Order: sequence, then C-alpha cells, then structure tokens
Amino acid sequence: MSTLSSDVLLERLMGLHPKLIDLSLDRMFRILAALGHPERELPPVVHIAGTNGKGSTVATMKAALIAAGYRVHAYTSPHLVRFHERVELDGQIIAEPALAALLEECEQANGGVPITFFEITTAAAFLGFSRTPADILLMETGLGGRLDATNMIDKPLVTIITPVSLDHQQFLGDTLGLIAGEKAGILKPGVTGVIGPQPAEALAAIERRAGEIDAPLLVAGRDFAVERVDGDGFVLRDGDRRSTFPRPALVGAHQPFNAASAIVALRRLQGFTVDDAAIARGLASARWPARLQKIASGALKDRAGPDVELWLDGGHNPSAGEVLADMARTWDDRPLDLIVGMMNTKDPVGFVRPLAPLVRRARAVSIPGEKNTLPADATLKVLREAGVEAAEAASVGAALDALKAAGSGPARVLICGSLYLAGRVLEENG
Repeated sequence: MSTLSSDVLLERLMGLHPKLIDLSLDRMFRILAALGHPERELPPVVHIAGTNGKGSTVATMKAALIAAGYRVHAYTSPHLVRFHERVELDGQIIAEPALAALLEECEQANGGVPITFFEITTAAAFLGFSRTPADILLMETGLGGRLDATNMIDKPLVTIITPVSLDHQQFLGDTLGLIAGEKAGILKPGVTGVIGPQPAEALAAIERRAGEIDAPLLVAGRDFAVERVDGDGFVLRDGDRRSTFPRPALVGAHQPFNAASAIVALRRLQGFTVDDAAIARGLASARWPARLQKIASGALKDRAGPDVELWLDGGHNPSAGEVLADMARTWDDRPLDLIVGMMNTKDPVGFVRPLAPLVRRARAVSIPGEKNTLPADATLKVLREAGVEAAEAASVGAALDALKAAGSGPARVLICGSLYLAGRVLEENG
C-alpha cells in the first residue's frame, strides 16, 4: 500500500507532461508494456465515445446489468468532487488505499518520463480493473476516440457512439465530420457499433470509417428508433421488435433516446442475458449526478429558500444548451433563473443562445479554483447580448442571494455551464 495519499500522487502526476492534453497512443503502449499489459487481462469491454450522453448511457447500462445479476466495472470522466468517482470496481467507487497504491505503481513504472495525466491515470484504472473480478467493463473515452488513452482494446464486445456535436474543436477538428471521424476511431473490425442520433455530417463520417474496417453498425433512426414517448414510458423499435419501457429516472426529454442506444447495446452483448425486466429496473434506478439533477436539500438549497426549486446541470456545449432549453419549455409553472459559469475552452454564445428566451434573469460566476474558467464578466457579456437581464456574482451562493432578493414568489433556478462548476456546487451543497 502507498504511504502517500491519492491527492498528493495525483498532483505529482499532473507535472509529468507540459500539456494537459496531447492525443497519442505511444505513451500508453509504453506504460502498459511496463506494467505487464493489464489491458489484455480486462473483463469484456463496452467502449463508448460521443459528445453528449456518454455518462447517461453508462449509467443506464450499469444499472440494467447489475439488475440482471452481473458484476460491473465502469470508467468515466471527468469526476465531479473526487477523482475516485472515475473508477468503479464491481459497482463501487474505488477505495482510497487501492487508488493510491495503483497510482504509485504506475508512477514507478513510468520512470519520470513525459506522460499526460489522463494517460497515467487510465493505466492505473486498467490495473485496477484487471485485478478485481467482474463480468464486464463499461469504459468511456476521455476525449475523441482514435487517439484516446482508452482506445487500447482490440476486440470490445460492443462499441457505442452517442450524439456528436461541436466540442473540443482545438483537439478534434472544427467540423462535425472531423470530430465524428475521431470518435469513430473506437470502431473495430467485426464488432457491432451502436450509433445514437447523429447530424447527417457526423453519421456520414462514422459510416465511412465503419466501411473501411468492416464494422457492422446499428444506427438510430434506421435500425432502431424511439417511436413514442408519453407520460408512462416509451416504445423502442429494435429491428422488427417493439418493446415498451418505463420513462428513465434520468431527467430530460433526451433520455429515452440515450436509453434506446443503451438497450440496443445490452441486447447485443454476446454471452450476457439482460431481459426487458432487468432493463426496466435499470431505467428506474439509474443515477447520473449533475445532469438535470434536482437539488432537494443541502446548504445551497437552504440558501435558495423554500420557494425556489434548485436544479444543476453540467452541460457546456450548444447541444447541451438545446437539451436544457427543451426541458425549460416544460417548466411553465414558475419563472426560470440561471446561474452560469463556464470554461474558457467552450462556446458560451452557442450554449446560452437556446436558453435565453426562456430565462427571466441570470447571474454570471467564475468557477472557483479553475485556472481556465471563463471570467464572470465575459459570461455576463454573453448573457446580456443574448437578451437576458443579468449581473455578476462573486459565487454561486452570492448569486442565489441576489436572485432571491430580485424576485418574489416561487421560482426555479438552474445552475449550469460546466461539469467543473457542478462539482464545486455538489461539494459546497454537501
């Protein structure tokens, strides 16, 4: 066991490469060889890429597999409050002693040579997954797919590409086609790829890559589709088969469509039996924090007051703005106020534009402790140019106080714009 805490080790590992993101697989090949190739000792893998919906898809599949009696590992990113959230071993967030030991082992195997933070921590996760028994591993990419550190699995059970939109253009390309082509790098010859709803340009790039390597695809809208959504549930057409499922516990009009990809993938897991009853239980029990999460109690909810319904969402790109706007249109029983904080690598105009017509007033904040935060005054400018009555606030708590003072009667407050902000909110709320 390590004598150092994981926080100390993680801080030290941050300094091994001058760039936080440097997409390449060479360093992964090197460290995994030094560790004895743990990626070859993993349980069967489902590999998931995409811009939006990866986490919801993992959460739904995980809940359904557990309901069917299987032991499940999961790898997701980023974390909200603590790094440990990224690594789940047999359904449980990794314990501190185990994480610290894995990180120290990887640090020693790396020998001080350059490697990015995500690469070395992914290697540590592979070690943990290889040494802890489980039936299956659900693994999200960190960024892109083709050169992502997770893309070290020769033959996953299934691959999934959730909806692709413009995000991380500085690394993946400035068009939907280029970004989707990078995401399609997780497709493998002979392995079924389940493709969620896509813009035409993105789908064309994915299908082009699949054709090049002979990867069979199941495409939303063609091979499967959500045919009806109502208050009780939704109808999924999967080939010639039609099934009715309950509405997902995950909130949002988009969630039945995320669930559809998860269900289609679950049905294609060779060697696994996940019947519709287990899927229904999974839909009812799946949880994914900071994605249209209602904050019903805690320090910030107390500060907002009993008349305020408080919500949190970590979405941060134009597609996420559209999803939130769709939800906001159903919130017609009370006025909507926003608290917005974003990173300077994102598109605040694209995110805010769909929401602006639905908002009564807003407060702009910086994200505490993040060197790449978009300054509050820059967010404020975007809000005002979009036609929103807005002002700056020193913190989320101060923003809640200001909105409370400015309004009267019941209201709904949505804190949004960044997963990094969402993590700070969950931590502060307790």
